[in-house]
Amino acid sequence: MSAQSGIVAGMASPRLTENEEAAWTGLLLTHDRLWREIEAGLAPLNVSMAEYSVLALLAQAGADGMRMAELAQRQLMSTGGFTRLADRLEARGLIERRRAAGDGRGFVAVLTAEGRKLLRRAWARHYADLKRIFLDRLDEQDLRDLQRIWSRLQPDEQG
Repeated sequence: MSAQSGIVAGMASPRLTENEEAAWTGLLLTHDRLWREIEAGLAPLNVSMAEYSVLALLAQAGADGMRMAELAQRQLMSTGGFTRLADRLEARGLIERRRAAGDGRGFVAVLTAEGRKLLRRAWARHYADLKRIFLDRLDEQDLRDLQRIWSRLQPDEQG
């Protein structure tokens, strides 16, 4: 029996209000559509959204790169899953891994020249798609409203 039926094992279950259901469904459907369209735009460059995100993080990190563990955490991936992703990027010559300065135990990932070149092309496509399917459809007040909403949904720092 589904939660939508309102009855689970003979007990009433909580239900979303019509407004809550519309807001939640709208978020899920919009996220899915935006993700699919942006990923489709990157596909001709042979870059997934996860790969693009790692390359963009490494570009922000600069010449010192970023620790593998931090990249995995920022990507919300397991260490093993991230290692496989990094293996693919390294095999394509887009990143290189180096021993971390200081402790020598950990590794940092650094964007290669080839990675920067691909990222520039991917960013141009990503930006054009993002403008077309998201940003151009919103006015400045819409963007401020979304910023306010997203900040309210961030986890509490204390808890």
